[in-house]
This record gives sequence, structure tokens and C-alpha cells, in this order.
Amino acid sequence: MKKSLLLLLLLPGPPLRISAPPELAPVQKKLEAIDPRRFSDIAQTVGLAVPGPPIHVILAPETSDVAHQMDPWIAGFASNGPGESEMVVLFPARTPSYPNGSLEDVLRHEVAHILIGRASAQRPIPRWFNEGLAMSVERGWRLQDEGQLIYQLAVGSRTSLDTLDRMFGGEQPEVTRAYALSGALVHDLLQRHGAKTGARILSRMNDGASFEHAFTETVGISPDDAEAEFWQRQYTWAAWLPTLTSTTTLWLAVTALALLAIVRRVMKNRAIEKKWLDEEAVESRDEGENVPPS
Repeated sequence: MKKSLLLLLLLPGPPLRISAPPELAPVQKKLEAIDPRRFSDIAQTVGLAVPGPPIHVILAPETSDVAHQMDPWIAGFASNGPGESEMVVLFPARTPSYPNGSLEDVLRHEVAHILIGRASAQRPIPRWFNEGLAMSVERGWRLQDEGQLIYQLAVGSRTSLDTLDRMFGGEQPEVTRAYALSGALVHDLLQRHGAKTGARILSRMNDGASFEHAFTETVGISPDDAEAEFWQRQYTWAAWLPTLTSTTTLWLAVTALALLAIVRRVMKNRAIEKKWLDEEAVESRDEGENVPPS
């Protein structure tokens, strides 16, 4: 395992060619200082032994035309579709929203999209799988993702794969839900079928298979069946959410905590009283020993 980790650290990541206007030069220098090997894990996870040519990264100010065309919560995007030039566009002035927490997170996420496209020979990939896999290879599964999943299960019903894809083009709450559920679906897939499942799917696509065929051949079931199984597993425990979050349950929890505090206070008081009694007994014994005989 240590040998594999050392090999991964020595492998080169995809070279980045960053361009920016003068006002964003400090951000450009900061991103250029990132060791390219910090991106090598992404290339390896999607199945690319050689990451390929440099990736053009453009830092765009809020005054640019491209910034005006994008919703204000979008901190970056990747362009690598059929017939498009490969590039990543970042908006450093914007605060990254879920699933990213920093500008470097956004950069890793969009680089992941570029490398996923290369690994699949730019064949069409459903948005839910593309985004979910990018989240997984970019940073893994975090506590924040678990929290988002629990919230989305509590406030919404089952969402189909086609609906997930459409939600990525909606308003910010829909986009957040799409990211949370897509990330959970792919995380569940990698957990159940192995960390290299995504790479094997992309490899089959690189050989000419469609996503549907590559997925089914790799996983053993169709994407729709995998989605149905995912929701079935979520419903097994999510059915308890209304009970766990009900007013009655919350009051019971508060009452239990209050009773626990009372019990602990009583026990503490008894311990103090016992200590006082023991000290008084010692003092009385000492006084009896020091009384002179009559």
C-alpha cells in the first residue's frame, strides 16, 4: 500500500496552462504554485496512466462576457464536449457553493471533468454520472455530503436519473439537490462495486461502448436498476427521518437530556456529601485521640 501511494505521488499530473487578466494575476500565481502531482490522483482514478496534453485554465473577472452569461452561484465550469476546445473557466471573485468549498476545489472538480472526458474518448455521459464521479475523484465523500444527502432525503421524494440530469439546469436549490443525489449515487456505486468501477466504465466507453452498455457490463445491472436499488437502500433508514425529526421526538430528547443532567447532579451532590461526612468522621476521630485523659 505504501509503495502504491509513493508511486502515485511520483506520477505527473495534468499540466495546467493558466491565463488571467492583470487584476487576477495574484490568483494566477497562487494556482500556478500548486504542484501538478496533486492532480495525478484524479488521472489515476479515472483510468488515465498518461493524463494527456496541458489543460487551459482561464481566470475570468466579473466584468467579462462569460461571467455575465453564467448564474452567479457558478464558480467555474469545464468545456470539453464534442467539437469544443478543452478548457476550464474559473470565476475567482465568486464564493464557491456546494459541492466545492474553495477555488482549488473548483479547479480540481473541473479538471476531473476534463480527464473524465479524455478517459471516455469524449463519448456522451449522463450528467448525474459525470458530476458524481467528478465529486468522488476530486475529493471523496465528506461529512458535508452525508449531511446534504440526509437533508435531501428528508425534504424530497425519489428522483429519477433523467430528472437529476434536468435539475442541473435549474435554479440553485435544484442544482444543489442534483449534486447531492448524484454524488451519493456514484459514491454508493463505488462502495459496492469497487473504487475502480468508474475507471472500468470509462475504459469500455473509450473502446467504443455507449455509457448504458459500459455501465451494465461493468456493474452487472442497468443504470436504472442501480438507481432503484440505491433508493431502496435509502428508504430502509430514511423512513425513520419523520419520526426522528418530529416535535415529539425532539421533546423526548430534551426531556431525556434534562433528566440525565438531574441524575448527574444528584450523584455529584451525594459524592460531595459523602466526602464531607468522611472528613467529619476523620476530624472527630482525630479530636477523640487528642483529648487528654482525665
